Amino acid sequence: MADTEGKTLELIELNAKTRATTGKGAARKLRAINAIPAIVYGAKKDPMMLSLDTVEFVKIIRDHGNTGLFFNLKIEGGGEKAVMLKAMQMDAFSLEYLHVDLHEVNMDRSVNVSVPVETIGECAGVKEGGMIQIIRRELDIICKPTDMPESIIIDISALNIGDSVHVEDIDLGGAVEIPHEVDFTVITIVPPATDESEVSEEDEDLLEEPVAE
Repeated sequence: MADTEGKTLELIELNAKTRATTGKGAARKLRAINAIPAIVYGAKKDPMMLSLDTVEFVKIIRDHGNTGLFFNLKIEGGGEKAVMLKAMQMDAFSLEYLHVDLHEVNMDRSVNVSVPVETIGECAGVKEGGMIQIIRRELDIICKPTDMPESIIIDISALNIGDSVHVEDIDLGGAVEIPHEVDFTVITIVPPATDESEVSEEDEDLLEEPVAE
């Protein structure tokens, strides 16, 4: 079984400003000044309309990806709160961020999030000519935000050709659960690909024999 571990959660600082106007026209005006319309939902609280700095948000996504992100949201003139990224809307052509949904979280309660899978180590099977296939690049986990790994790291050094890592092989400790109903494969080491264009000498001799009429 491969060794696994998780990077510790980083609560990323994110600045925001409140906004009073809504609608498509207001959103376009925000984007024109390099800001992104956003909203924060909270349990038993009215949604809070915000705007984010585009440059700051794009840098965060570039540095940390877009899954399993938790923020220390600093609202100008409105204090701080812990939130998680729930959804992002982007323009399909310009890739411009159109809207961001955030959800306020209780740091003492479990949440369901997806985190990326990473591999480390020089794989024994690859040295023999095999190839690594990562079947699941993200895994759902359930845990408190303070226990959430930034990613699940799997050491593949000892894996040989034909070996696999299944979800039940991954142990992140009692504080983190990976919900699953079947023991699905996460990573496997497959044999080298064969070149179907190569024909053995015996096969070539058979191909050269005349067909009986």
